[in-house]
Amino acid sequence: MSPRRFRGGIHPPDHKEKTRGGSSARIGVPERIVLPMVQHLGTPCVPAVEAGDVVERGQVVGRAEAMVSAPIHSPVAGTVIAVTETLTATGARVPAVEIAPEAEQDWDRFVPLEDAEVVHTVRAAGIVGLGGAAFPSAVKLTPPQDMPVSTVILNGCECEPYLTCDHRTMLERPGRVVAGGRIIAEAVGASRTVIGIEANKFDAVDTMRSAAGGSAEVCVLPAHYPQGAEKQLIRSVLGIEVPHGKLPAATGALVHNVSTAAAIADAVEDRRPLMERVMTVTGHVARPGNYLVPIGTLVSDVLAAAGGTVGEVARVIVGGPMTGMPLAGLDVPVVKATGGIVVFAQGEVAPAVLGDQPCIRCARCVAACPMWLEPYVIGIHANRRDWDATERYHAIDCIECGCCSYVCPTSRPLVQLIRRAKHMLMERGSKL
Repeated sequence: MSPRRFRGGIHPPDHKEKTRGGSSARIGVPERIVLPMVQHLGTPCVPAVEAGDVVERGQVVGRAEAMVSAPIHSPVAGTVIAVTETLTATGARVPAVEIAPEAEQDWDRFVPLEDAEVVHTVRAAGIVGLGGAAFPSAVKLTPPQDMPVSTVILNGCECEPYLTCDHRTMLERPGRVVAGGRIIAEAVGASRTVIGIEANKFDAVDTMRSAAGGSAEVCVLPAHYPQGAEKQLIRSVLGIEVPHGKLPAATGALVHNVSTAAAIADAVEDRRPLMERVMTVTGHVARPGNYLVPIGTLVSDVLAAAGGTVGEVARVIVGGPMTGMPLAGLDVPVVKATGGIVVFAQGEVAPAVLGDQPCIRCARCVAACPMWLEPYVIGIHANRRDWDATERYHAIDCIECGCCSYVCPTSRPLVQLIRRAKHMLMERGSKL
């Protein structure tokens, strides 16, 4: 299969060498678990426990009461300390369940999911997109009837610099990735499954080809950011553009992250809910690597498990440097969509820019934008709070990949400006 090239994009250094070679390791039992009731796109969960309750590993502690939602399970056996609020990586305060884990945990034990059909099982397991989108996976498994799915694409690109958790998943759990792809394809009636992997992961390409046999195709894609973005991946694999204002399902394609596929296989074959995930911890830490982390572990505890930070820390980012969130403090929990924690030292991050900077009309952001937008124009209008103008320039189509900010010679905070415009437009009722 010959990949097609999408328009725009950039080629930042990948900085993956510190973590792609070592096996994933489980961290120890954290002192406390904090489970935000908002870990997905959609309706927040409702706490299903009270302070003083003894919970088992795998027990539902956050109940989903809407279709676009996903329940939350305790990743440990322990006692509920409080039903409270917590600060998240986005800066929002949300309801949360705080649990004191037992000192000894049997990681092989959990409350199994009830035996049910695939979509119900995936919903009950609380699975969301683990590549960062956090959209409830069960909803994606029920596409509109007028948009039949012919091709399932498993996203193994992991184009975000520094992160290697998907890479390790493909190397360490290839059978589960393939099984998840098969389950997804059967659920939506797709006749074809393609695994897209960037060309900087040839060990994963070989491993996945061996595991897939003839059940799935492996498509080797250029290392080109943001290759793993859903619309760009569909373009690269199938040569089809997702029409403006349409869902990716309009192309007959359904995209799931490889780690999401493995979690779906765990749920369907082992009745295991989503309680933990592999995430990359890298940068200026003593032991960079990939770690299997209970969801709800505080960032400070994850960093401690990696040996702590090294040197003078300038910034800690949850996620990757292109799309992640810089933290104001470390006492925030990791959630289902947390793919990594990156620690930067002084000299590795640009100085903070106060306010908007003059645009020199170089159009580098236009050339880099994979969505064919004019980021500089949207940024100008967003800075003026002219939301009607940002809508005319299709701000809502921005995928927040960060390419525009990366190439801007005057360091304009374009992503932040466009994100603000999108928020205002969605509040006014504009559709994604």
